[in-house]
Amino acid sequence: MLWPNRFVRTGAIAVLATTAAVALIVLSLAPVAPEPRPFTSSPIERRVPVIPVVSLSIDDAASPWVVVNKQRPLAQLDYVPADLVRLDVPSPRQPELRAIAAHAVSLMFAAFTAETGLSLQAISAYRSFESQQSVYAGWTRSLGQSAADLTSARPGFSEHQTGFAVDVDALPATACALQPCWGDTPHAHWIAENAHRFGFVVRYPADKTPITGYEYEPYHLRFVGVDLATSMREAGVTTLEEQFGLPPAPGY
Repeated sequence: MLWPNRFVRTGAIAVLATTAAVALIVLSLAPVAPEPRPFTSSPIERRVPVIPVVSLSIDDAASPWVVVNKQRPLAQLDYVPADLVRLDVPSPRQPELRAIAAHAVSLMFAAFTAETGLSLQAISAYRSFESQQSVYAGWTRSLGQSAADLTSARPGFSEHQTGFAVDVDALPATACALQPCWGDTPHAHWIAENAHRFGFVVRYPADKTPITGYEYEPYHLRFVGVDLATSMREAGVTTLEEQFGLPPAPGY
């Protein structure tokens, strides 16, 4: 009578072992859940494309996190972004940005109008090395080199060449366009409070000229992605130099 019970027990153990092995195989084939984002995004923020982690470098001109300042020129002076697209927003010109930044600008402008009843326009966006040469030369002729260096980047040192920077103004245009006094407009106030929702930071704050090397430019927005822009806002960090532990860049 012992043999049958032994066989039953042995058979049961074999069935359990087989079941466990099958379960392990099924689990190993199941998709792995992605890592959660660092913080919660709102419905508006989720419409802004997420930056692939592999593209996050402070040295690569193709990265939304690249830091370009008076001490950190572009490694390739003739760099041209690979995916420039024309901005689908009001503008006196036909400005272009990297595709991910252009989409974010459209969302930001639409939200601004929906929430304030006012309108924005894009004054300047991507500039080639040659275009920046012309812009910088114009400022130098009108202001002198020292004053020009506070408001315009030398060729090869401009964020605009990355395709991630855009200068904005009210629509209709204001008398303070591209000047520090633009920061007193309701447009600038909204941007200061909301640009991070769309992945932008005001790149040159009023109190950080000794760090950035530029005077207050409330109209100059830099796309870095929603995660970084929001993280910086929550931490009270206002410059990319401070965010990434880089030395100040007040001069060339």
